[in-house]
Amino acid sequence: MFDKLKSISLGNWILIGMILGLVVGLILNFYVDNTFIKKIILMDNVFYLGGNLFIKLMKMLVVPLVFFSIVVGVASISDIKTIGSIGGTTILIYLITTAVAVTIALFIGMTIQPGVGLNMGAVQTSNVTINQTMTDTILNMVPDNPFSSLATGDMLPVIIFAVLIGIILAKLRQETKIINKIFTEGNTIMMEMTNIVMKFAPIGVFCLMARTFGGLGFEGMLPLAKYVICVLIGLAIQAFIVYPSIMIAFTRLNPIRFFKRFISVMFFAFSSSTSNATIPLNLNKLEEMGVSREVSSFTIPLGATINMDGTAIMQGVAVMFAAQAYGIDLGTSALITVIFTAVMASIGTAGVPSVGLVTLTMVFNSVGLPVNAIGIIFGIDHILDMFRTAVNITGDAICTIIVSFRNNALDKDIFNKKKEPKKHKHIM
Repeated sequence: MFDKLKSISLGNWILIGMILGLVVGLILNFYVDNTFIKKIILMDNVFYLGGNLFIKLMKMLVVPLVFFSIVVGVASISDIKTIGSIGGTTILIYLITTAVAVTIALFIGMTIQPGVGLNMGAVQTSNVTINQTMTDTILNMVPDNPFSSLATGDMLPVIIFAVLIGIILAKLRQETKIINKIFTEGNTIMMEMTNIVMKFAPIGVFCLMARTFGGLGFEGMLPLAKYVICVLIGLAIQAFIVYPSIMIAFTRLNPIRFFKRFISVMFFAFSSSTSNATIPLNLNKLEEMGVSREVSSFTIPLGATINMDGTAIMQGVAVMFAAQAYGIDLGTSALITVIFTAVMASIGTAGVPSVGLVTLTMVFNSVGLPVNAIGIIFGIDHILDMFRTAVNITGDAICTIIVSFRNNALDKDIFNKKKEPKKHKHIM
């Protein structure tokens, strides 16, 4: 029996924790009349302690995890110097599609309003970015004191500082080998710490869900369902409207033919919930479509590191969900900050299951939203993570095809099935 329990994945344990927390919360709300037991002992002590302890552990990770991840991610793309326009075009497309993804998510969140009706209570909004001018928003991105920004968790200046360090390390690679190694090992340490904290996620999710639904009852289920619908709509638009549109615009190739041949890779990404594990299959499938391995061997691993459109969609919807649940009216500058932060967070999001929820804390902090709302959506994230991973790797493949086409490294006859694939010549 214990062997069977050990074989259950973390994602499934989180899902179990969510369901149990939901059930316990609804039972407390409807069937436990003893106020002392329900409110004081459970909701305001046991569940409050368990849920908020997990939230604080996640908040503890955010600054060092994002800082190290972005430095290492930016420093690792120094190959741009040797592959010229291929690297620049690839990164530009990845960043643009991510910005489009989070913009779509914000629009869907504003239209469907998933958080309305949740009524999570009044919160202090003094640190919420609402009506800053565009000039102030841009100026606030540059840290007066980067160490102060790191200490206070002011994420936009931290991101800018990390990007600058990454660029310099990429430029001075030979002279800064030791510093590069320190940052790489620091990133490894933070990823391992993330894995350790995530082991407590099922307990944290159970406590958060039990406390939330113990107070809200069935009223809290509709907003949660609307949140899921919003994310799925955003993912569908990105995968089946945005990607095919840019593919047609840049290559004039038939996206239907692409999806027919790529669907097996999408199913694998869906089942594994990890972009990294899908890299070999993605590379092989693109080679079968006529893409030069010389190009795909750079763009696909890079995409698994910095191209997280599905994660950006989840983060955009989550921001609107939390703002509406807590009754916070975000201004235009706050929404622009969310777009920028989500794009930068994609660089610091590793291609492993559910780590996007950790960087979501960074996005919330950038506009002052309460991170407690993350606990409500945490339990169902494993299911959504499967969908957004499929979208992430599809974006990587579409970008690779566009870059290959623009650099004459795509055999259109093979893509259109007019001849069998063969080994391609090096283009660099």
